[in-house]
Amino acid sequence: MTSYTLGKKIVTPVKPERGVFPLDHEGECKESMLKYMLCLSRNESKPSKCQSESKEYFQCRMDRNLMKKHEWEDLGYFDGQQRKMPDSN
Repeated sequence: MTSYTLGKKIVTPVKPERGVFPLDHEGECKESMLKYMLCLSRNESKPSKCQSESKEYFQCRMDRNLMKKHEWEDLGYFDGQQRKMPDSN
């Protein structure tokens, strides 16, 4: 939201939506992100083929407070595996 007071623009902070999280400016999870991206490129961009890499990347982000900690089930992982869903690509 934006408002004007005596000619000055005031920006009211808005809580980010779920799924929005800080960028990794320090590159703390760059290695796991690159592993995941490489896996996607080698597997026709099908996330179901890169379950362990995506889980490693999420774990890195949660461990470093780059995203809110969630239960694996909330992120689509069940019994140590990602729920089997058809790839959209």
